[in-house]
Amino acid sequence: MSAKLNVLTVGNAIVDIFARCDDAFLDHQGIGKSMMNLVDADRSATLYAALDAPQEISGGSAANTAVGIVALGGSAGFTGRVHDDTLGHSFITDIRAAGVHFGARPQVDGAPTASSIILVTPDASRSMNTYLGACIEFQPDDINEQDVAAADIIYLEGYLFDAPAGPDIFQRAATLAERHDTRISLSLSDPWCAERHRDALSTFCRDHVDILFANEEEATSLCQLDGNAARDALCADIAEVVITRGAEGAFVARGDDRHEVDAMPLGAVTDTTGAGDLFAAGYLFGRTNGYGVRESGVIASIAAGEVISHIGARPDQNLAALADAGLVG
Repeated sequence: MSAKLNVLTVGNAIVDIFARCDDAFLDHQGIGKSMMNLVDADRSATLYAALDAPQEISGGSAANTAVGIVALGGSAGFTGRVHDDTLGHSFITDIRAAGVHFGARPQVDGAPTASSIILVTPDASRSMNTYLGACIEFQPDDINEQDVAAADIIYLEGYLFDAPAGPDIFQRAATLAERHDTRISLSLSDPWCAERHRDALSTFCRDHVDILFANEEEATSLCQLDGNAARDALCADIAEVVITRGAEGAFVARGDDRHEVDAMPLGAVTDTTGAGDLFAAGYLFGRTNGYGVRESGVIASIAAGEVISHIGARPDQNLAALADAGLVG
């Protein structure tokens, strides 16, 4: 890898399977609403069989962020583990077609490629039922040093910390980032993820993270503080902090350069899947392409506003044009 990258994203390579349902279906299936629920292969197959007209799209949080960065006109790579199977090859073909650098080879041994059944209710909430498959076998050496050296920022997906080698993967990322003067960004990913790994993630943030992404629930879970107290605690430890608040917009800060950014939905909210991923894409695109904290927050809000206007976590419209129009406006 020799071409320069704005961002190298690192996370779980997952094929997303979308389906609409009502709350009664979630209750009947025993699924926690608006949560990321881990399932095994048998449970995933049983749930898939109960779906009505599912739609398959290559995804995963960090991969979605990489696609968003490219859609905005930036450059991005993705590091994740897939198996040498139909879903794995579909994932590779799809992400490369989106313009994202993906250099890893599919694994011939081990678990199948991961998938996530994402159930979208009429209120646009999404409940994820994820079979991690090959993601569980992600190893530190899967992160290519040349890719890290080529990137301005390496972006880590908090979900990855659940992998058996998660702490070692994060440590390798930190070691390579320091060696090549690459900044580290982290998304907390989920309140339960922050709770499960609170001490380790808090230490990693203080020691290594330059840009942190969290929603209010994740910030509260990590800090064990509410609202502004959690925000201020994070800002005291981390150079740059981004806290999303759904329909209430977001808080973006670098030191004393602090701003509230309005939410910018493009019409009715259809599906919130990928909102945080595309918000991170917009912000990281901005911060690696000469934009300030507030402007990057605006780009982020525009990107998130587009992706929640339709089913799926990939943009349908021209994000670059939307961002240019939004900045001018």
